[in-house]
Amino acid sequence: MTVNDEFNRDKQLRRLSEADDFDIVVIGGGATGAGVAVDAAARGYRVALCEQHDFGKGTSSRCTKLIHGGVRYLQQGNVSLVRDSLRERGRLRKNAPHLVHPLPVIVPLYAWWEPAYYRLGLKVYDLLAGRWGIGSSSRLARDEALAEITTLQSEGLRGGIRYFDAAFDDTRLLLNLIQTAIEQGATCANYLRVTGLLSSSNRVTGVTVSDQESGNYFEIKAKVVVNASGPFSDQVRRLDDAQAVAWISPSQGTHIVLARKFLPSESALIVPRTSDGRVVFAIPWHEHTLVGTTDTALDDTPLEPVALPEEIDFLLETVAGYLSSRPERADVQSVFAGLRPLVSREGSGPTSKLLRDHQVRVAGSGLVSIVGGKWTTYRKMAEDCVNVAAKSGSLPPGECCTHDLLVHGADGEALDGRLSIYGSDGAALEALFNENATNREQLDKELPYTIGEAIWAVRHEMARTVEDVLARRLRALLLNAQAAVRSAPQVAKIVAEELGHDQAWVQAEIERFQSVANGYLVSSN
Repeated sequence: MTVNDEFNRDKQLRRLSEADDFDIVVIGGGATGAGVAVDAAARGYRVALCEQHDFGKGTSSRCTKLIHGGVRYLQQGNVSLVRDSLRERGRLRKNAPHLVHPLPVIVPLYAWWEPAYYRLGLKVYDLLAGRWGIGSSSRLARDEALAEITTLQSEGLRGGIRYFDAAFDDTRLLLNLIQTAIEQGATCANYLRVTGLLSSSNRVTGVTVSDQESGNYFEIKAKVVVNASGPFSDQVRRLDDAQAVAWISPSQGTHIVLARKFLPSESALIVPRTSDGRVVFAIPWHEHTLVGTTDTALDDTPLEPVALPEEIDFLLETVAGYLSSRPERADVQSVFAGLRPLVSREGSGPTSKLLRDHQVRVAGSGLVSIVGGKWTTYRKMAEDCVNVAAKSGSLPPGECCTHDLLVHGADGEALDGRLSIYGSDGAALEALFNENATNREQLDKELPYTIGEAIWAVRHEMARTVEDVLARRLRALLLNAQAAVRSAPQVAKIVAEELGHDQAWVQAEIERFQSVANGYLVSSN
């Protein structure tokens, strides 16, 4: 099978340097920016996308791994957001079936009043999904609930309710969106940091960027610039207006990862009511159990947020009340935190009460910013944003065509089992395995990832560092931080060989990765 060799950073940089100008420059290579690039390129606009670090380094690789309507938003009364989310969930299942899969979710019932309350709410959830529904919610008897999740706390259990949402691998989907954008004609590059905005007659006309690898600066001119940088949106806006009032109220969501034995099921568990008024999920993900999330207000937006000890304790304590075997700190194989780019509203109270809908705003200079939103609605967010950007940039009209646009990887046969996440690229990956028996060897005995997949990540998925490979192309750092640390030296050698780095780079890269990985390790104290 032929691999699209345009998904190569050097080639993308050459395309940037050779182009006179673009219709749209997108700042940000997360879910929102990638979605905007796909939508705009599919309409025929000339698009460039710049990501300051790696694609998905921030929020888009650190979510709860759910494509969902949001039962919590239904409790908050945001029916329109839930309806839009459920519709987008259905579209994404159709457009990226190799990555988005139906997930049964069990609500355990312990109090006498819970069956009627949750059954009614989830029936409304079903109705809002309409023709985009995955499956109908249903009441489970006590023994049926225990059959679904054998590790449920049985004492006091009255039964359960099963409803359906969808699970996915966030960064794998993001990479496929970047590939889709490139296939539609966009030019996209990671490690390309926007350092300033170009302007003429008080209107933004492009960006100045710094190549984080070479240190070179250059300009990218465009008719309109879209700020899709998520939690960092205010920083970009202040390149345009140093006095710009903050729009983002950042908060942090932390997740812990446990062994599969704590949730040996194909169904997820939802804790429907926590002490801070949120919900917590325990989800089967890549043969592990992912538990999340918290909501902690922050004063700033670090590129590498670190979980707080009290967040870890909160998640352990919350899920322990619903499991027969209590997880302890020593059971946590990895912990990671992500930022939420919540839109601030005066008098809105704690960040847990802020809604996840999005807004598109245009500054007097013509800078278009899209803020808020969530992974599930990225496509609709992009459609709304490009509509506004085209008008702001006086671009020729173009209709959105992403409703039925297949995401890269969904356009052919996929391999069975774990490698199905590569979609139609699986055949080419299998050919790489067949080139050398060593390519099938595991990087670490605790995880299934192979040498061949690390090579593939560098050659065909724009991975440039050990972290790119082990945190995002493969999910090793998020699943088992110790195993990822053990894999780092071998991966550093692979990256160096593929990209032509020397031994000094290898040693420095191992040290850099260890520094990042320290934030994913949990002490037992």
